Amino acid sequence: MRQVAAEFRRRAEQSDSVAVIDDSGPHPARDLLRHARDLAGPLSGTVLLQADNSWRTVAASLAVGLSGGTLAVVNRHTTAAEFAAAFEDIQPDVVVAEPGAMAEWTVPALLPGSDERALDGWLARSAPGRRDAARWGGGCLIGLTSGSTGRAKGVVQSEQALRYAAAQTITINGLRPGDPIAAIVPLSSTAAYCFGVYQALLLGGPLVLWDRWDPAATLPRMAQAGVRWTMCVPTMALQLGAAAAGSRALSGVRSITVGGGPMDAGALGRAEESLGTRILRVFGMSECLGHTSPAPDDPPELRLGRDGRPFPGTELRAVDPGGQPVRPGELGRGEVRGPSLFLGYARGGKLEPPELTADGFLPTGDLLIADPDGTVTIMGREKDVIIRGGRNIDITEVERAIASHPRVAQVCVAPVPDEVLGERAAALVVAVDGGPVRLDEVTGHLHGVGLSKAKWPEFVFAVAELPQTAVGKLSRAGARDLARELHTRRPAAEGPA
Repeated sequence: MRQVAAEFRRRAEQSDSVAVIDDSGPHPARDLLRHARDLAGPLSGTVLLQADNSWRTVAASLAVGLSGGTLAVVNRHTTAAEFAAAFEDIQPDVVVAEPGAMAEWTVPALLPGSDERALDGWLARSAPGRRDAARWGGGCLIGLTSGSTGRAKGVVQSEQALRYAAAQTITINGLRPGDPIAAIVPLSSTAAYCFGVYQALLLGGPLVLWDRWDPAATLPRMAQAGVRWTMCVPTMALQLGAAAAGSRALSGVRSITVGGGPMDAGALGRAEESLGTRILRVFGMSECLGHTSPAPDDPPELRLGRDGRPFPGTELRAVDPGGQPVRPGELGRGEVRGPSLFLGYARGGKLEPPELTADGFLPTGDLLIADPDGTVTIMGREKDVIIRGGRNIDITEVERAIASHPRVAQVCVAPVPDEVLGERAAALVVAVDGGPVRLDEVTGHLHGVGLSKAKWPEFVFAVAELPQTAVGKLSRAGARDLARELHTRRPAAEGPA
């Protein structure tokens, strides 16, 4: 973060301007710089930050950059168990958070040291002694994935990777120095941080933020601030379109980048018409940030029906099970390499290098088609995950938690389609006694075993048996079909939880 922090300091010293607009109002650059300098004093090494969508995240980022440290970001809604796992992997030297979060996460027990006041009422708790961040091999940001293994992974990215991904996004979307951009996705994700905080610092214009997602409140602030671009998940794009109600309230926005979940071209087309802007369907991942995009002037069938072209310098290919590239137009397993590829995972307080192919490609876990014209289309995941509103839900983790219920003999979790969220989770349950199984019975059990509410199924269907293959194994495809059928047949009053 050193380079972008130094650039911000030079600009702020030369001329003050609004750097952040959030729920508390506009924040001049020099005010943020003052907070950053005050915080930089106790900082050293690796800093784990409660990243909220306010000026505090930007000020703390600048502080870490000025001190030459590494920033790790975590969401306020992280549970104590999830925080403990992240703490174990990252082993931070400093934790910066609001007092309530410090207590809930038992930070004093995890990090012996002292507290200092910071960021207008927050705390910075530091371990004794000063430490550097050399253990991350040049990494400046650690972001937690939403997880496909039941435990979030700390993805370590370099400043060069952040700068490349943000700069390519700026160029593709025709943004200019000083343009305001908005961040409506929580800044605790790697992608939201890169294309929110870092990209705004790189542009040198205002970053427009909201503490809570509210489509009706988002539209007027974006319009009033003259926002030129933002990134969101498909759910948010559709909700913004509905809130706009055909008013074309965002006609001043050049484009909206949308990724992170299943997308319907027709629904996205209606949303962009209602908003008065262009929606660009893109593909990226925490491990290789935002590495494909169409252009705003591409036709709708390409912008909304495919996932764009790889950024210049990035290679994305589809391979067969043996690792050999398939022909254009054929389905294959996705692999990527390029300047935004991550350095590795945070494990046990140190960098664990990624597992790459012999020629340096990272398997993405996605199935894709590379078209002859250079565009790509992501066709789904190799692993069994549900993507609900941009968040990955690991099917295996949820199934294990439900299976611990004493009345459950067998369970299979499957996605059912949803026009707004893309997918929702449904559980097919075979009861020990053969009787009905209520949704509240399952969710009450999941609350008791500590499974995050974001991962709970929203529909439960009791079945006599689970679909099987010819050799007697669980048929995931059959389970998906059955879940969709039961979801379609349910009474209209039985909405999601």
